[in-house]
Amino acid sequence: MNPLFASLPTTIFEVMSGLARETGAINLGQGFPEDAGPEDVRRKAAEALIDGYNQYPPMLGLPELRQAIAAHYQRFQGLDLDWQREVMVTSGGTEALAGAILGLIEPGDEVVLFQPMYDAYLPLVKLAGGVPKFVTLQPPHWRFTEEQLAAAFSPKTKLVLLNNPINPTATVFARNDLEMLARFVTKSDAIVVADEVWEHIVFDGREHVSVLSIPALRERAVKIGSAGKIFSLTGWKVGFVCAAEPILKVLAKSHQFLTFTTPPNLQVAVAYGLGKDDAYFAEMRAGFAGKRDRFAKGLTERGFSVLPAQGTYFLTVDIAPLGETDDVAFSQRLVLEAGVATIPVSAFYDRDAVRTVLRFCFAKRDETLDEALRRLETVAIRRNS
Repeated sequence: MNPLFASLPTTIFEVMSGLARETGAINLGQGFPEDAGPEDVRRKAAEALIDGYNQYPPMLGLPELRQAIAAHYQRFQGLDLDWQREVMVTSGGTEALAGAILGLIEPGDEVVLFQPMYDAYLPLVKLAGGVPKFVTLQPPHWRFTEEQLAAAFSPKTKLVLLNNPINPTATVFARNDLEMLARFVTKSDAIVVADEVWEHIVFDGREHVSVLSIPALRERAVKIGSAGKIFSLTGWKVGFVCAAEPILKVLAKSHQFLTFTTPPNLQVAVAYGLGKDDAYFAEMRAGFAGKRDRFAKGLTERGFSVLPAQGTYFLTVDIAPLGETDDVAFSQRLVLEAGVATIPVSAFYDRDAVRTVLRFCFAKRDETLDEALRRLETVAIRRNS
């Protein structure tokens, strides 16, 4: 057995979801919406399944979807992409990440990772033989500094893995952050793989800035998107990869021997969805922002210290003011005592973890959030008494 995977413990996501199933707890740990997703997009997928083509589509993706991806990013992010040479479809964002990491580094290459981080990053880097170098972000603002980048980068740095907006911290990196990063990337002659799957779910008037919009990174970056996140259809697993042609050629070969292709009916539906009018995307963001505000207000009223949430489906709370020092133990008590499952943010670190922050998913029905708040009230009062 491969010791990398054989030695991995059961993930905290499975642990907490398992406890939620066993106890009947409300699961605010795993990041998926309760909403069914836009009906017109789902119907388009159903129609394409019954009436359309169901054999192997092109390995790079259906031309209509690749054209739609390029047009969508031109409309919303001002990117000028050649759909034939710079756009590829994958079976979800995680497959895109795996293909990029496996295709772009060799054993011994150093990879800069920002922690807390999505849990797939580190195993994939190690699988490819990469040597991780960590930049550790701290609450409440979770931003990196020039000094941290200087300590992490070296002449051996070949890849930087960036999540923007960040799961789990709900932070959005601005243009000046990316320009700072670009200076180090250029100096090291590295490539940035940017996990931008939350790009449409940003709040309070913010606009997502893609790595491909930074001139110094245009020829040395990979942009990864996700239809599952854009349309709240997390089970669809349709990802987008955009990069300059020399990079994409390599990623296409990696993709060819991972999944090769993605269900054609879903590709047809996503192509349709990406062309929806601006109102859909604005209303989607507003809906999630309203849920964030509703849940944050309720948590604050119950004595929790809520940290800023600029994007994603998540918000975080600092439990240190409650006198708590162990987020894993506290999250387990919330399941058992209050019937609410969450995720301890320390699970997203490899080392030097912050151990007083919990992540909640607010992409749920209002009645679900309200019931969770009702259950949490007694725990918060008891901790503050």
